[in-house]
Amino acid sequence: MSRAKMRRISLLAAAAIMGLTLAGCGTAGSVTESSTEKAAAGPEAAPSENTAAGGNKILVATQSPLSGPLSNLGDTIKSGAEYAVKLKQEEFKQLGFDLQLFPQDDQADPKQGVANAELLIGNPDVLGVIGHLNTGVSIPASVKYESAHLVMISPTNTGVQLTEEGRSVVHRICARDDQQGPKAAKYAEKQLGVKSVFIIHDKTAYGQGLSGQVKAQFEQDGVKVLGYEGVTPGEKDYSAVLNQVIAKKPDMVYMGTTYAEAGILVKQGRDKGFAGIFMGGDAIDSSETYSIAGPAIEGVIFTTAAGDVTQTEQGKQWVADYEKTMGKKPETYAVYAFDSTNVLLNGILEAIKANGGKKPSREQVLASVHKTKDFQGEFSKVSFDEKGDNTFADIFVYKYGKDKTAYVGIIE
Repeated sequence: MSRAKMRRISLLAAAAIMGLTLAGCGTAGSVTESSTEKAAAGPEAAPSENTAAGGNKILVATQSPLSGPLSNLGDTIKSGAEYAVKLKQEEFKQLGFDLQLFPQDDQADPKQGVANAELLIGNPDVLGVIGHLNTGVSIPASVKYESAHLVMISPTNTGVQLTEEGRSVVHRICARDDQQGPKAAKYAEKQLGVKSVFIIHDKTAYGQGLSGQVKAQFEQDGVKVLGYEGVTPGEKDYSAVLNQVIAKKPDMVYMGTTYAEAGILVKQGRDKGFAGIFMGGDAIDSSETYSIAGPAIEGVIFTTAAGDVTQTEQGKQWVADYEKTMGKKPETYAVYAFDSTNVLLNGILEAIKANGGKKPSREQVLASVHKTKDFQGEFSKVSFDEKGDNTFADIFVYKYGKDKTAYVGIIE
């Protein structure tokens, strides 16, 4: 059955997610405790059926790495969604529903993401998924979500393939790699004066997807690509590729990696004497880079599909309220997870209304979410096209400062 036909008969579903970015990252994390075990035993377990008024429990699931090297980014998805749920619980309670978060640890591993997806589709109270962090995890998990009409909204997945496979459940509010990559390359050439570049990727769906887009745009604009090499995530010594960089002396090293690899590349590159520009995509945006790279991270530039919420007074107040409620600062994708969750919750509320005040089916929620138009979130405005992409998605530039990142601006 075609995607269009499925939509017309109001089938519903969603789930998946970024390769970093992040948006859309693709690095696997270490396995410490399975999501299934965590859901059964830990504080993230689904609440008892007895807690829901009349059994009208509604679970919003998240899928992101909560353990392993990408847990810093994965937690921003969980925390942003959790904050949105907290703020909406009373409204749902007034309607007779017990709204709760149901977070899952996908460990940035496709197999774990699929296993979690099977757990989620088997729980009838789960009406939507926020995630994943990694495009390489989102794509196989979305196959499962599609089979159960379970809608997903990604705050971070940038991989082009995600919304090109025709699955009705897949949505994202961030920009795609074929938006981020070309704009990053044009910014480097026009604003930074880059004439030559050495590109390093992490061999993941995210890293290769973004780097490939950057490479193509550089070549189109006449910037010399002096190298295009992959590194293995998790390694601690990247001397082999960095020795090539030193020998070829590019103006810039572009990193299609996550923050874990970028931090090491920057530190070791500076130690070896590379004085040129380091630049990367959304997946290198993390406070953890300071502990990995140290002072060497200062001056590193990155593009991202997430803007700076603190650019407005309203945004500053949101950050203050978030910190007060959650007990920590919101990192970049927390606000996008917050907005993604509110898009989902708005869809659920509309489906409840259309269903006469009764708990809606997954198909009804999917249809409602997909019809989202001009929804104004805390930072992002959202309208989904037929593929599930956000027509209002933008690309932004940031620069690492001495102790925090600085917002540079939007790339027009």
